[in-house]
Amino acid sequence: MPELTRRRYPERQDCWHVYYDDVHVGTIALSTGVPVDVDQWGWILRFYPGTEVGEYRDGTAETFGLARADFDAAWKALLPTLTEADFQRWRDARDWTAKKYAMWESGELLPSQKPNSWMGCPCGERFDSHDPAGSHVHREHIYAAQAVDGIRR
Repeated sequence: MPELTRRRYPERQDCWHVYYDDVHVGTIALSTGVPVDVDQWGWILRFYPGTEVGEYRDGTAETFGLARADFDAAWKALLPTLTEADFQRWRDARDWTAKKYAMWESGELLPSQKPNSWMGCPCGERFDSHDPAGSHVHREHIYAAQAVDGIRR
């Protein structure tokens, strides 16, 4: 079974991302903007998708060591409730997001952004509206459905 690892976040020297194998499951960081007389370290345990929206645990502590111990205890309570499918959902989302940004960076369109001539007919079939041989039958279905709805052509 993998163990938790902590990786310093490159943009903040007082922030660590916590990973379970290759899944980012939380963060431990020095809190910003809090009064000096309250706990200075905060932690949050959550990863989405993987856990449900709003399903997280968090807390504060006086020192990094205490925050780390609290995080570890919360993780030990959460881990038995998780399945490999929960972690796979997170990996799938991570991989799709990386692919999406790579496509955008190269100027490529996402499949949903590409023009498409396929249409759905009221009869339930999908057809290519640019194909004159097949679209005339479905055109009549569409016109008939529009007439029932009171739409003029």
